[in-house]
Amino acid sequence: MYKEVLRSMENVEIFPIISLIIFVLFFIGIAIWAMRVPKDYIEHMSSLPMDDDNEITDYQP
Repeated sequence: MYKEVLRSMENVEIFPIISLIIFVLFFIGIAIWAMRVPKDYIEHMSSLPMDDDNEITDYQP
């Protein structure tokens, strides 16, 4: 049933290409962000699960 619906659509082959492009751009964006983020921010975020709730620590970017 779905195959016939998709076959009847014109230019349906563009949708997988668009979704792949969106995925690749998102992945590249996250990789660039991960390389450029300050190490202090990573250390601060990694220590959050171990911090006490009563202790207040401020991160200054």
